Amino acid sequence: MSSSFPRRQLGLVAAAGYLAIRGQQAIAAEEEAPGSSAADLSRAAHHKLAAQYSAARQGISLVVMLDGNRVFEDYPNGGRADRAHELASGTKSFSGVLAAAAIADGLFASWDEKLVATLPEWQGDPRRSQITLRHLLSLTSGIPGGAIARVPAYTDAIASETVAEPGERFAYGPAPFQIFGECLRRKLAAKAKDGEKPEGVLEYLERRVFDPIGLTHGFWRKDKDGNPHLPSGAALAAREWAKFGEFVRLGGMWDGKEIVPQKLLDDCFTGSRVNPAYGLSWWLNRPVDAATLRRVPMLRRAQDLVGEKHDLAPDLVFAAGAGNQRLYISRQLKLVVVRQATGILVNRGMGRVTRPSAPATSSACAGTQTFPRR
Repeated sequence: MSSSFPRRQLGLVAAAGYLAIRGQQAIAAEEEAPGSSAADLSRAAHHKLAAQYSAARQGISLVVMLDGNRVFEDYPNGGRADRAHELASGTKSFSGVLAAAAIADGLFASWDEKLVATLPEWQGDPRRSQITLRHLLSLTSGIPGGAIARVPAYTDAIASETVAEPGERFAYGPAPFQIFGECLRRKLAAKAKDGEKPEGVLEYLERRVFDPIGLTHGFWRKDKDGNPHLPSGAALAAREWAKFGEFVRLGGMWDGKEIVPQKLLDDCFTGSRVNPAYGLSWWLNRPVDAATLRRVPMLRRAQDLVGEKHDLAPDLVFAAGAGNQRLYISRQLKLVVVRQATGILVNRGMGRVTRPSAPATSSACAGTQTFPRR
């Protein structure tokens, strides 16, 4: 059986999800038994190849879910099923779902609400006064993203000036997510009754999304004022991140109950004119032309599939973080894949997460397990 893979952007990025989604390219040299299907997503052989490739590249977890069942998991290089791991920028994709819940609850009127109504500091500014929630979470507000891994406090983020008209430039970075956090914080504060402590941003996310699906998270980094970092603050165990992916795959439903309206959730998976491969806090499997690649150089660094020939499901969406943390979701294939790895440089008071010194080892577990739900 061949364990060689096409060389992919960033060295590994799509390997775990790609192989689980379409095994046939990875096992092109394998002799298939009569009547077998290389695209059978439940085949453990495909998942084991993905696990080997991931483990050899600092991987510490790989979880594959198919139609709500956990069909494969692997925790090499000291990884553990019960250990929360930093998601880095994989955290960003919670914001789209969080915003969808806030719209459903009437905290925002729509994706196209102008944020100046919540941020009076922006009044009189010809550009910032036109920025909508959609602009902010599609990273097309005209505000620079800011330095990667240097997350500003909410109060500092809202002071950011624009460098382009809203909707005209894609700019990746932490600032827009912190601005969203401040908008939501103020909305929640305005909703609180007199004398009542306002619900915090993280508490709202927990009550509206995490608690209803039985999701628990590890630490969540916060700014100097105690507000959660929305661009890169979360740590989740692989199974918990997969649970969130399954919730998204099910269109905001859990145990037959609507948690977030699917229409609002699905709005997160429409790209912008300036970057069709990025929705509202989610990366998308969408065609990107040469002009867009020149205009948005971040695509070559952050988007797994740019420049690759593949037959992946067109509805594939994913959350992506430094160190090649990935959450892949395809409703068409009824598939959720989580891949986590070491190698994240943490320079915010927590030290460095080092590479494993021992050769990659794997303790793969195949077999169908019904996904636990509350």
